[in-house]
Amino acid sequence: MAQPRRAAVLGSPIAHSLSPVLHRAAYGELGLSGWTYGRYEVDERRLSGFLDSLQPGEWAGLSLTMPLKRAVIPLLDEVSATARAVEAVNTVVLHDDGRRFGDNTDIPGMVAALRERGIEKAERAAVLGAGATASSALAALATVCTGEVTAYVRSAARATEMEQWGERLGVPVRCADWSEAAAAFGAPLVVATTPAGATDALAAEVPDRPGALFDVLYEPWPTSLAGAWATHGGTVVGGLDLLVHQAVLQVEQMTGVARAPLAAMRAAGEAALGSRAV
Repeated sequence: MAQPRRAAVLGSPIAHSLSPVLHRAAYGELGLSGWTYGRYEVDERRLSGFLDSLQPGEWAGLSLTMPLKRAVIPLLDEVSATARAVEAVNTVVLHDDGRRFGDNTDIPGMVAALRERGIEKAERAAVLGAGATASSALAALATVCTGEVTAYVRSAARATEMEQWGERLGVPVRCADWSEAAAAFGAPLVVATTPAGATDALAAEVPDRPGALFDVLYEPWPTSLAGAWATHGGTVVGGLDLLVHQAVLQVEQMTGVARAPLAAMRAAGEAALGSRAV
């Protein structure tokens, strides 16, 4: 850990990523002098060449965002069971001997973010959306939800995908059409995994006493749905909570520290988002 190392986040597009802010804040708090964390625009076509260009012993690890989380798997020497379960790697640890280890910190990051807000268990849950993030949400719900998960989707194909993910992850999943999405708000825990703006029309449907909402977006924040949820007194977990908790796990894996500085990383993320809003 004493030797300065390099790390970075890869993806396309990547300019918006807060990962450099979070990881650099951790390095500063931990006193890791000389450690650097960059940002690289890399798509599926360029990924293999980029990985091959990295010098063993110089690089500590990589954070991956879309569209690389699945594309990287064949390029790794080892993949964790967690990442295998959802066929998505967001963390690559680069060993000195050149071996590449892939993991998924989004799933435990979701669980940690919920736990931080006092959400340990839920009798039922609802998931809005059926994209790549929804599969990670189902994996997290496998340890949080004790009953059925209802997924609100826009097509029969998406419904089939979510049901198959549920079977694979051991989560009972029932699918409903997106036109019925407001019914999700009767669940004790709602996880919104949709792109920006997709749930705005649902904000007016939030009940007077909602349960908990986990909205995975962090920009713009709050979303219309999260704002309405908080106004009605419900618990809200946001995308920055997820981003920070998964980044904490990445820092620990890449640097070898026992505990990454959660508070410092969150403060750095909040400051960066605040400056963007201005």
